[in-house]
This record gives sequence, C-alpha cells and structure tokens, in this order.
Amino acid sequence: MKPKKRDSMPSDIEMAAYGSRGGDSFGQGSSWSFREPFAVGRVPTWARARHRQEPRLRTFLDSFKRDPVRRISTHGIYAQSHPDQYQAADSSDEPPTEQNHGSHYFDLHAANVRTANTGLARELKGRHLQMIAIGGSVGSGLFVASGKCLYLGGPASLIIAYGFVGVMLWCTIQALGELAVAFPVAGSFSSYSTRFLDPAWGFAMGWNYALQWLTVLPLELIAASITIGYWNDQLNKAIFITIFLATVIIINLFGVKGYGEAEFVFSIVKIAAVTGFIILAAVINIGGFDDPQGNTGYIGGRYWTNPGAFHHGFKGLCSVFVSAAFAFTGTELVGLAAAETANPRKSLPTAIKQVFWRITLFYIVSLTLVGLIVPYNHERLLGNIQHYSVSDASYSPFVIAIESASIQVLPGIMNAVILIAVLSVGNSAVFGSSRTLAALADQRQAPQILAYVDRKGRPLFAILFAALVGLIGYLADLKFQSDVLNWLLAVSGLSSIFTWGSICLCHIRFRRAWARRGRSLTQLSFTAQAGITGSYVGLFLNVFVLIAQFWIAAFPIVTFTDNQSAATASPSKVAQSFFLQYLCVPIVVAFYLVYKLWFRTKIVRSDEMDLDTGRRRDVNLPVLVMREKEEVEGWPGWKRVYRFFC
Repeated sequence: MKPKKRDSMPSDIEMAAYGSRGGDSFGQGSSWSFREPFAVGRVPTWARARHRQEPRLRTFLDSFKRDPVRRISTHGIYAQSHPDQYQAADSSDEPPTEQNHGSHYFDLHAANVRTANTGLARELKGRHLQMIAIGGSVGSGLFVASGKCLYLGGPASLIIAYGFVGVMLWCTIQALGELAVAFPVAGSFSSYSTRFLDPAWGFAMGWNYALQWLTVLPLELIAASITIGYWNDQLNKAIFITIFLATVIIINLFGVKGYGEAEFVFSIVKIAAVTGFIILAAVINIGGFDDPQGNTGYIGGRYWTNPGAFHHGFKGLCSVFVSAAFAFTGTELVGLAAAETANPRKSLPTAIKQVFWRITLFYIVSLTLVGLIVPYNHERLLGNIQHYSVSDASYSPFVIAIESASIQVLPGIMNAVILIAVLSVGNSAVFGSSRTLAALADQRQAPQILAYVDRKGRPLFAILFAALVGLIGYLADLKFQSDVLNWLLAVSGLSSIFTWGSICLCHIRFRRAWARRGRSLTQLSFTAQAGITGSYVGLFLNVFVLIAQFWIAAFPIVTFTDNQSAATASPSKVAQSFFLQYLCVPIVVAFYLVYKLWFRTKIVRSDEMDLDTGRRRDVNLPVLVMREKEEVEGWPGWKRVYRFFC
C-alpha cells in the first residue's frame, strides 16, 4: 500500500511580504490564523513541551504568557533614534539613512505593520459573524430606549427616524465591509482613520470608540441589575452586578471563540423573541386579546389619530435621531471582528448583507407595531413621568404592549429576554473596548501594556482594564443612580455618529487613492453595493444628525432631570441638558487637537496612502469570481434576489 503523504506544516502567519523586494509591505497573503507559531527553523522549547505530558495547571498558566513567535520585530521600520528603534549590534554598521524626527514623532508605516500583524487568534466562523450582524447589539437601545423615542416624537417620528438611521447605517456598513475584507487588521475603523485620514483623527476615533464601550459596560450592568427588580426589587443590586460582570469577563477570557459562541446563543434568543413579539403584536392589534378595561376589537391606527402620529412636531422628530443611533450601536462590530475571522472574504460579505434584514425586521417592523398598540402619552413611557431610570426594563414599550393585552406570563418572559439582551451588549462592550485598546497600543497611541496578547490570542490587560471600568456599575445602589446613568449615556451618546461618519470618509479617501494608483475594483474581493455614492450619502446623513442634535441640545424639549418644558426650566437645567446630549463632541475635539499639536501630524494625502500593508490578497481571486458568476447565472430569479440581499 502506498504510504500517505504527510501534510506540510502550515506557515500561516500573514507576513509573506516581510523583507520582500520592490517596496511591498507587510502582512499580505493568507487569511489563515496563527494556528501554528513555528513554520520553519528551530522549534522553541515551550512549543516542544506541547507534545509532552505537562501538568494541566502548568499548561493553563502558560496559556496566559505572551507567544514569543507572534511578536513582530519592528527593526528597520521605525526611524533612527526613535524609542522603538533597535540599535545595531555591530557598531561598524552604517547608520540608517532616515533622519531623526525627534521624540514627538508618529511613524505611520510602523503603526500599519503592527495592526496588520497582530497576535489575535482567527477563530470566528461565518455563523458567528452572521449572528453578530443580525442581533449582536440588540439590547436596551431597542427594548427600552425606544419608549422615550415614542414619547418624544410619536409613532410616525419613531418609524421615520429609525428608517433614516437605518439607511445611513446600511451605507456605512457596506463601506466598512469593503475596507474590512481588503484590510482585516486590528482596530478596523480606528486604524483606517489613522491610515487614510490623519493619525490624530485615528487617535481620536480610537479612544472615542473605546470610551463608548467602556461606558456602555457599567450602563448595561446597571440595567441588568434593575431588570432583576421586576421580579424582586428588595434584593441588593450589588449582588447581581458582581454576577453579571463576572459572567461577561469569563466569557471574554475564553477568547474570541467564546465571545462568538456566546453571541451566537444570545442572538438566537433575541431573534426568536422579536419574531414572536411581532406575531403577538399583530394579533393584539387586530383584537385578539382583551385590554385591561375588558374592551375587545380592532385597534388598527387608532392611536395614530388619538393622541396622534407626531409629538412635538419637527423638533420631536430630530430628538429621536440620537436615540435611534444608540439602538443601532454595535453593528460595526462585524468589521472590528474581521481581524479575528478565519475566512473574512467568505464570511464578512454574508454578514454585512444581514444588516438589511436586521434593520427591516428588528427595528422597522417591530417598532411600527409598538406604535400601533402603545400610545405616545402612555403614563409609563420614559419621559412621560417625573422619576425614571433610562435602563429600567419595566418602562419598555415591548413590555407595556404585552401587558396591555392582560397576558400574565409573557411580560416576565419579555423581561428575561431583555436581561439576556443587556448581557449580550455588555459582552460586546468588553470585546469592542478591549480590541480597540489593544489596537491603539499597537499603534503607540495607548499604554503599551494594553497591547499584551497571550498565546490564546487574548488581549488580557485590555480585558482586565474594561473589567475595572465595569466596577462603576456598583453605583447602582446610590440614590443618584439616574444621574450616573445619564452622564454615562452622554459620553457614548454621539460616539457612533462619529465612528460611522469616519468609516464613510475613510471609504471615500480609499477609493480615491485606489483610483489614483490605477487599480481596478476587480482587484477587491468585495465592493460596497452602494458604491462610493453610498458613502457620500452616509457621511451627509451623519453630519445632519450632528446638526439636528445640536439644535435639540441647545433648545431641548424636556430636561433629563424633570418633566419641565424648556421655556420654564432654569438656565442651569438647560446647560446640563446640553452637555448631557452633546458631551461627546468636545471630548472628540479635545483628543484630536491635543494629539495633533503634540505630534504635529498631517492629513494623509491620496498619493501617500499605504494600500498594501495588511491587505489580504487572494491569489486565485479571478478564478473564484468566475466560478461564482457561472454558478449564479444558473440560478432562478428569486434565488438571485435572495443572494443579493442575503
């Protein structure tokens, strides 16, 4: 019998161009993970120990150590006399030709190399990304905060605003998909801002996004503890803060695969719950259940007539935009996870297209039905009462809608789903903040300890830092918990708008540089369905939301602390309301200006952009595309439409 040929050891470390000729840059080639850290040469001692019987405790402890083979040497990348420049061992070597730029110098190429050759493990599969895209960030923004949107703008404004933000987000995610498939690097959109716009803006966007998730984590922990109060409000909330925080951290300590599996399960629960609610709400609307007064019959559009479809006019519509954006926050995590995806070319486009269904099914359809069966002047909606908490699930319009049908069991089940959704967003908060902090550290824009990645591909110190910030959640038992929640929400309120606008602008600048180099779009594995026009539309809509929010912040409808109108509120209350709604803007501006003045960075010109470092090159891309086209040509029309959207 002919002996089987032994498979060659994979050398999938994504550094095929290290030391290549012709000015090619780093991190090109395979999309495989760092599955085997040694490909050629001498096998390290710690790696040989894998084949011996080691104590499990020692193996477990060794997994937290840094993988020495995954560390990327930056010798020859940084400028001479740069703090990270390695000194030559032989004093007779000629010094590099590059000049000393001083201590306040940002090396853009070195930053691109580090983010392209990260030690993060590529273990996310297609099903993980699809569930992250469909329901990964469905949480209190949809289930609870939509109640305040309904009160401020009415049911018509609710649908218009969520549809408006949905279109904006669809254009943005399409642009992100094109960039992430081409450049599956650590940090994703914050790294793109550094590479295609300005290192100072990349610094501001990276910290803006990290702060967004760092503040969302304690916010969601407090929301989860308050949700428990639906069943028993006498228990100490600190008990559940501890349980929920420990659960989220343990999930993330299992690595990116643990995060993916957890989100897969959470998303299935949320998808089932929203789908079931849509069916139930439709039945309630056509008169399938008695209301608390014993009345039966068809509801239809009754509440669109009385009390009405709009509330507070055009200002009410504008006031819904930011809350709607907060509800969509987290969709961009699909792009952030590209650096840890096993096959981004295959998995990312499919996940990106799922955003269309998420916008349509979860937000537009469900909120349309909520607006039909819950009037905007309902006494329990957020904003219609003097004392409330922005995270209390008992004020959820979904719960109110179910209770309006006098169903005894389902409100408790819906609160349990909201609890799972809140934990899911907290889980995403640790993932998003830790990966962004690690990428910032790789680019020398954050403390270097945050760049520590162990042998399992986990950014340990970044995860632990997020856990420390999560301790703010213990403020849930304070009397002024509402003020704490409002200020936490203020920090993250407009963060997504800046992030999405930067993604669109990065895509526009990338396409311009790509065309100026004489390269064709056929060289890209995935192109945005909306094209560059969609990025212009997304950028314009993001700017419009910022302008609308400034108007609402300067001339508010209601304050966050009471139910007084802006005409009767004191100047201090109006000023407080302004900063609560617009606090993110001065934070971003301060980050940008301080970094730009310190490092004296310049806007990256189109002809100077790095379009190769970290770019994933499919050797057989023309063959793959041809096969896909031939396969699609044989499909019936309905299947082609399905493939386009799904």
